[in-house]
Amino acid sequence: MKMGDEDQEKNKTGKRGSLQTLPSLDLRPGREEVPVGDDGPPANVVSLCRDTFQKTADYLRGELEGTAEDYKLLEKMNKVTLTKYSEMKHIALNVATALQELNEKYVSLQPYLDQIDQIEESVAGLEQAAYNLDQYSKRLEEKFKSLEKR
Repeated sequence: MKMGDEDQEKNKTGKRGSLQTLPSLDLRPGREEVPVGDDGPPANVVSLCRDTFQKTADYLRGELEGTAEDYKLLEKMNKVTLTKYSEMKHIALNVATALQELNEKYVSLQPYLDQIDQIEESVAGLEQAAYNLDQYSKRLEEKFKSLEKR
């Protein structure tokens, strides 16, 4: 006998350590039939398997529903963020327009501002001249008083 034939023979005899082919079980809800074999699985094992599969399915369903809710929340957050950024864009455009208008007004007022600067310089010069004139007149007054006393 070849090596492969020995393995097949052991599988048929069901000796320990060999791979046995088990009858397939249909564990879908509503299927109460247990395949009849040499020593079919006990009824409580089938019941426990069904219960385990049902609970696993419920768990996975819950996980998927949780994930779906997370995605819905993320979608809502994205929509709110989009709205907020849209509002910020409009505000930024309004600020840019106002800034441009302000710059245009500044440019149109620049000649007047230059005239104001020139007048300020002239006033400062006149102020200095008035101060000098005041100092000179005080010295003259002192000289006049000193000459009068003599």
